[in-house]
Amino acid sequence: MSDMSATSQALTQKLWGYCKLLLDDGLSYGDYLEQLTYLLFLKMAHERTEPPFDEQSVIPEGCDWPSLAEKSGADLEAHYTLLLQTLAQEPGLLGLIFRKSQNRIQDPAKLRHLVVNLIGGETWSGLDSDLTGDFYEDLLERTASEGKAGAGQYFTPRAVIRAMVDAVQPRPGQTMSDPACGTGGFLLAFHEYVLANNTLDRDEKARLRDECIHGNELVDNTARLCAMNLFLHGIGHYSAEEAPAISVGDALVATPSKKVDLVLANPPFGNKSATTFDAEVTLDDDGNEVIKTSKDKLVISRPDFWATTSNKQLNFVQHIRSMLDIGGVAAIVVPDNVLFEGSSENSAGGKIRERLLHECDVHTILRLPTGIFYAQGVKANVVFFRRHAAGKQAATRELWIFDLRTNQHFTLKTKPLRREHLDDFVEAFKPGEPLSARVETQQFKRWTYEQISERPGYNLDLWADIVDASVEDPSLLPAPEVIAEEIVEQLASALDDFKLLAAALAGPTASEGESESADVANS
Repeated sequence: MSDMSATSQALTQKLWGYCKLLLDDGLSYGDYLEQLTYLLFLKMAHERTEPPFDEQSVIPEGCDWPSLAEKSGADLEAHYTLLLQTLAQEPGLLGLIFRKSQNRIQDPAKLRHLVVNLIGGETWSGLDSDLTGDFYEDLLERTASEGKAGAGQYFTPRAVIRAMVDAVQPRPGQTMSDPACGTGGFLLAFHEYVLANNTLDRDEKARLRDECIHGNELVDNTARLCAMNLFLHGIGHYSAEEAPAISVGDALVATPSKKVDLVLANPPFGNKSATTFDAEVTLDDDGNEVIKTSKDKLVISRPDFWATTSNKQLNFVQHIRSMLDIGGVAAIVVPDNVLFEGSSENSAGGKIRERLLHECDVHTILRLPTGIFYAQGVKANVVFFRRHAAGKQAATRELWIFDLRTNQHFTLKTKPLRREHLDDFVEAFKPGEPLSARVETQQFKRWTYEQISERPGYNLDLWADIVDASVEDPSLLPAPEVIAEEIVEQLASALDDFKLLAAALAGPTASEGESESADVANS
């Protein structure tokens, strides 16, 4: 998003610094960010009832900011706990942000300092939405960087998001959705791009803000962060009468009710479902058959799906195609296995790729570098395609692959991926121009549909045919400090895994968000 202003940086430092003290009380970074979210929303909702806004309060009487700020000690702790339980039952955005909320600050004195001095000491609604949004995005990224038990598995590198959006060039009036929206990075980038690159009148801005953007998120805690992120950026409905821009639930269990013009997404990697099931066949609300299998895997049979599989990423590819209107565009992050898994005859993966290539123009794949995600060892790609009307001929005529992985070395801290590292890709993509305008280079290669169709299972791991890691130029190996940083990050990731395992062995006390940490995800 936009560069951090000095004001936003000061706000971040002020709030983040206090987090260090609360860590000694057993709070995680994610716990702290959740408590900030509750209190910020209450404070800003109260400010909207005062001049110059003079709006009617959306907070029930007795659960508002003044009722919290006037208390201290044990009374404050008890009131805060009851307040959270009450607001969780409210409709609209209010209920979404406070859904399943709990007080995790056990020291009343520290809670009082957070309420009165840190949150209460600022007039948040008087700040420009870019400022409040910037500092919250920065808090999300800091929380993500503290490990997989935080928001890391739901945080897509912002440089990748911005490059994807620059490539597809969203237009005013288009509708956009992310079925696995995480903390909302793609939703914000879409909104920001349309505003920055077009002159919109008041009605067009209102439609963009309230009608054109929608996200779905499986995990309650992450949906809360996303809803607050959008709220601070001025996106979506605020009133209790209107549905919020974010839905909570499993996007894969039902056929999309509405078609959209654009899907931008980084669906979760891994194969864990939200819950575990015994094998059974049921029907959803629309009469679609849902086959649920035991032990962490959910096999979904839908009439709009080309194949039935437990591979979550392949199911998201099918689901996203169903979300698109004819002519709609998708840009999605997928792991390498989506390109080649099931390359044998009659496999689900091969059938899905064949139908995708036939019904959609799959024109571009970006091979992402390693070291850019908060989970270690992830090898991923961005796949770009446009949905076409049904026809006898395959919609895909040629597929271009840009290699940003070979001899590219990034880490999260020593050498993080920045937007300028993707400039060559966006330039080669030729946004808004026909494929005939593209030029082949050492990094950017073209394959025809006929070449792809000859490969077993329509294997799209095409770059593997021309790149062998053993022939990489030794002079382009990473610097010693980069190698050292990679080792440190991998060890830290392994330690996080052992902590989660220890917590699981100790009993079912992990939060809902932590139960999903085995999946590497989203936006």
